[in-house]
Amino acid sequence: MRAIAYTHSLPASDPAALQDMDLPDPPAPTGRDLLVAVHAISVNPVDAKVRLRDDPRGSPKILGYDAAGVVRAVGPGATLFRPGDAVFYAGDITRPGTNAALHLVDERLVGPKPAALSFAQAAAVPLTAITAWEALFDRLRIPRGTPAREEAVLIIGGAGGVGSIAVQLARQLTGLRVVATASRPETVAWAREMGAHDVLDHAGDLAAQARALGVPFPAIFVTTQTEAHWPAVCEIIAPQGAICLIDDPKTAPDFRMLKLKAASLHWELMFTRSRFRTPDMQAQHALLVEVSRMLDTGTLRTTLGEHFGPITAANLRRAHAAIESGTSRGKIVLEGFPAG
Repeated sequence: MRAIAYTHSLPASDPAALQDMDLPDPPAPTGRDLLVAVHAISVNPVDAKVRLRDDPRGSPKILGYDAAGVVRAVGPGATLFRPGDAVFYAGDITRPGTNAALHLVDERLVGPKPAALSFAQAAAVPLTAITAWEALFDRLRIPRGTPAREEAVLIIGGAGGVGSIAVQLARQLTGLRVVATASRPETVAWAREMGAHDVLDHAGDLAAQARALGVPFPAIFVTTQTEAHWPAVCEIIAPQGAICLIDDPKTAPDFRMLKLKAASLHWELMFTRSRFRTPDMQAQHALLVEVSRMLDTGTLRTTLGEHFGPITAANLRRAHAAIESGTSRGKIVLEGFPAG
């Protein structure tokens, strides 16, 4: 099968950082696995982090977590999907990735592709949607469907892949005032387009801007640059509020700053359920079923920001470089493997 893989950890600018390869097809699916013919993928910060962190020392390693495609075959224990079903999902970080023409994935991590979306549009959504959903509703425990009230959720990095979905979910499914952050005119406009009531400049005095809104913040979701924003986050969070982080601070923030407000801190990692095979692993399937329905009805919209063309090593290296720059808006998607 056609695949994009790497054999050594190298900068994205190096032509050998990601390479076009012909690799053996995956084995026939067993258990509850699906064999999926991949039509489109999207790129996430975790792709670049793993490429730089995990050196396979000469043995080809396939990255990629988001995918949309069509089920080719199912394992004997599969009950949720059949061959021919169109699906989307974010995969499992402990297994070979989605940057390949064929991919094995546990059906409990898979949702039905939204019929209203193309494969490229659908591929932009799963990892960020799962992360945002789990952060807002499982970690921060924001009630769903509550009437509007004079409290706000702050989403730092509201124009990124995760932030774009988090803004939409918070706006559509909660009664909270949705406040996002962005620092450039195009990202401010994007965050507003996603549904943010207010957009603050995270390059400025974030705490002062939040105070000026005159509403308490019982929930804060930090999607990026925790170290830079930590003092402001601790000042903004309401007494007994909750903070959720998803990035990887190079140095641990001073968590003692939360004690005076009795505020809680939570981590979100969408791969936790699959890595530890938790009893509730199928919650990600149920979540994606709901997200798919919302995308089909127009309640949510895809966060596809840029289409980088076919799935080739050159295009994927370009996507990794864009992700590493920290300036991408929405999600970067690639679609279709070249023939031959």
